[in-house]
Amino acid sequence: MSQSEFPIRNPEKLAVPLVGRLHETGDAAEPYQLLDPDGEPVGEVAWYFAELLAENKPMTTLRSYGMDLLRWYRFLWAVEVLWDRAARADARDFTRWLQVADKPVRVHWRRQREGSTSGEATPSLPKPGRPAPGSPNPITGKSTPGLKYALNTWAHSETVLRTFYERHLENGTGPIMNPFPLVRSRRAGRANAHHNPMEPFRNERKGRYRPTVPSRIPRRIPDELFNALFAALKYNRDRALLAFWVSTGVRADELLTSKQKDPLPGQQVIGVIRKGTRDYQQVPASPDAFVWLRLAQEEAWRKGVPRGLSKPLWWTLRRPWRPLEYHAARAMFDSANDLLGSNWTLHDLRHTASFRMANDPHMSLTDVQWVLAHAHLSTTELYLTPSPEEVIENVRAHHARQARRQLEPEPQVPAPGYAPESLRVLFGGPQ
Repeated sequence: MSQSEFPIRNPEKLAVPLVGRLHETGDAAEPYQLLDPDGEPVGEVAWYFAELLAENKPMTTLRSYGMDLLRWYRFLWAVEVLWDRAARADARDFTRWLQVADKPVRVHWRRQREGSTSGEATPSLPKPGRPAPGSPNPITGKSTPGLKYALNTWAHSETVLRTFYERHLENGTGPIMNPFPLVRSRRAGRANAHHNPMEPFRNERKGRYRPTVPSRIPRRIPDELFNALFAALKYNRDRALLAFWVSTGVRADELLTSKQKDPLPGQQVIGVIRKGTRDYQQVPASPDAFVWLRLAQEEAWRKGVPRGLSKPLWWTLRRPWRPLEYHAARAMFDSANDLLGSNWTLHDLRHTASFRMANDPHMSLTDVQWVLAHAHLSTTELYLTPSPEEVIENVRAHHARQARRQLEPEPQVPAPGYAPESLRVLFGGPQ
């Protein structure tokens, strides 16, 4: 057969305009809408969001899934294919396009408030003095975001789109075949069939177009670098946030859910709403965190920040007073990073707290699991793995011992039962 009978799109020549957007409505019943190029809501996505809400998925999950669906719909609009007419060739070409396309640069949160609601913009050149995209940071060793889509983004998109079409197939509203199938060897039967209860579960539900994402060891902030990062902060509110993040191990957005009634200095705990289960949990924090919090509250209340047990605990520093959101907290942290030339993230603070607790010999791993709200103990065990810096230091010490052993050979010790004096008489040597 000729190649014309098997049409294949060239992803490098495919132009995918940034049309449509994910709209945040502010309505709890329908928090997000995927709008088409004409500004009309996409009905099948609204139905899918309703399914996720019925499963009690958090708002952050809806937004994450919505961005993956927006990327897929932009591709479909560019190739002029209806969502329920998408074939596996379209899914294949979409996957190939993710490999070569430049990802849009996310718009700053202030510009989003000013009217840019798409959440993305065209790529721009890096600022002078900053590392090139994709290169490792000289301080942290972490790679900066590259110009292309990461493997995690590719894998997450495949999972979201596959489940999106699976739901519509079950409902009888989608295409007759899922364009994002599982691999042939894993379509029949259920996942983890004949599972041995003494072994961990394996990820057997692998999609055909899902990439292999290498497992990464979580990175923690060394103590000396954390002290420098803490010293770069300007306000007591920011110091209190950092102290709570690094002592409790809660996620960044979980801490921002606390109310003014939640910190209890006498019991040395603070209440947060967990991301996955949406449960309210009190977690222990360090005494320093409550000291910085009290200083920040006194400053804020003198300026006129609203007071009340049911009011949010964290507020902006300037009028008009608004509850502190995740994007503003990340911008604060990025400003401190810019002063040091580092690229730590807010989630690295959770990793730092996890490493400190997991490597404390007086603290059990199950206690750490409870504090971090991990569903499986195997997730907590990741923090027992030494960091790359520790491994490098241990190997350097090994090479130093090897060099000393060559320069200073160890004295020959006779086997047990032989007297050294008799051996010197027999074989000669210093008397």
